[in-house]
Amino acid sequence: MDLQLHGKKALVTGSSKGIGEAMTRKLAQEKATAIVHGRNERQAEQVANEIIVQGGHAYVVVGDLTRDDDVQRLVEDAVKLAGPIDILVNNAGGSGGSKELWANTQPSSWASAYDRNVLAALRVTNRLLPGMKQSGWGRIVNISSIAATMPPPAAPDYSACKAAINAMTASMAKAVAADGITVNAVSPGTIHSAALDSRFREVAAERGVADKHAPWPVTERAVLPMFAQVPVGRVGRLDEIADAVAFLVNPLAGYITGANLRIDGGLSPGL
Repeated sequence: MDLQLHGKKALVTGSSKGIGEAMTRKLAQEKATAIVHGRNERQAEQVANEIIVQGGHAYVVVGDLTRDDDVQRLVEDAVKLAGPIDILVNNAGGSGGSKELWANTQPSSWASAYDRNVLAALRVTNRLLPGMKQSGWGRIVNISSIAATMPPPAAPDYSACKAAINAMTASMAKAVAADGITVNAVSPGTIHSAALDSRFREVAAERGVADKHAPWPVTERAVLPMFAQVPVGRVGRLDEIADAVAFLVNPLAGYITGANLRIDGGLSPGL
């Protein structure tokens, strides 16, 4: 299926590794010009160079999304390098390694998490929306999490931030729909990232259910039930998130906006 992304310019924040990297590579494979973003220039350059070697088009922008001046500069750099941005995927953020519980959570942690997740997305979006409105076409995807609708007892700051992302998505979608711009959220569930792989192997060794260096399917079968009851019986793959995002940003998906696409293997209990 031709997703008709040839010539579109796509900025994916936090795309020098993990889910962001997978999404950027997928968009480049679909002939979009990929703009790789990260705080580590070397990592971002490596991703962009590999995309170029594989026949794609890619550029790099670097900056801290919690700093207004960094965001202004990287957006200007992106437009200067690639031209007006058609597609924005707000992926940067994350939990920041937070292990807080309600018994010890601090307002400062919530403020930092909100800045890193919600305000970071807002800073980039505000600077790119005018160009999308002027061209009469745009796609924005905000990466949320099932933690927004199924919050665990730990890391409450992260769950609250992702719930805010969902609300922001719904509001923005209504505000810009008449301008030819769609805004959607994607909520990954348990996904096979490098961090999850390492954590699963640690738990497997601690509990004695699998060797730390066992093949991934062995570790996955033994450890996944300890973390989540996923009906499909496995964790998700990075490419499955990337494929969903590529679909949402293509011209054929113009009537899908304000949606929250959960990619969780059926973990969510309802529609």
